[in-house]
Amino acid sequence: MTIHLYSYFRSSASYRVRIALNLKGQSYDTVPVHLVNNGGEQFAPAFSALNPQSLVPVMEEDGRHITQSLAMLEYLEERFPTPALLPSGLLDRAHVREISLAIACDIHPLNNLRVLRMLKQELGVSEEVKQQWIQHWVKLGFAALEQQLAASPQRGRFCFGDTPTMADCCLIPQIFNARRFEVDMTPYPTLAAIDEACGQLKAFQLAQPSAQPDAG
Repeated sequence: MTIHLYSYFRSSASYRVRIALNLKGQSYDTVPVHLVNNGGEQFAPAFSALNPQSLVPVMEEDGRHITQSLAMLEYLEERFPTPALLPSGLLDRAHVREISLAIACDIHPLNNLRVLRMLKQELGVSEEVKQQWIQHWVKLGFAALEQQLAASPQRGRFCFGDTPTMADCCLIPQIFNARRFEVDMTPYPTLAAIDEACGQLKAFQLAQPSAQPDAG
């Protein structure tokens, strides 16, 4: 069955799923959904019928739709068990998941496009204040991740060991966003080293926003 990924090139949630699909060696069709043009294509009735939250990504396989990026990663792990995105031990799997969730649930949502739109359009904050908001939450989250990963005996070249896991799928898009909003990565050498290691792998290179068909 062909996998269809409704995606926006700069969406970090979509970016996570692209990395996972590439690591699993699974081909997929990209269905671009532009989050800015025409007031946001995610609000079009046809897309809202796929995902009432009007958020990307949406992954379709065999006529069924999955609407949360971490649910997609878990699905891909079960559907295509090798190469694994989760380690074998229960506590190790929990460790990888806690890193993933710290990014996907505690850092990313505060800087999602709809939050930034609310700040700008409804609350009238300036670009400078919006930038401060973004940087504050990224720095807070990255400081905790840096401390956790720097002290972790399970860390190798990647967040866990020497092969990429679900945690790396989540971390790399968040670092991309951090750099996009001019967050200085100097205080986070562990995160930067993991980013460099991931950047050497084709699966991550092909998932980069600049490599997407809707980039521009």
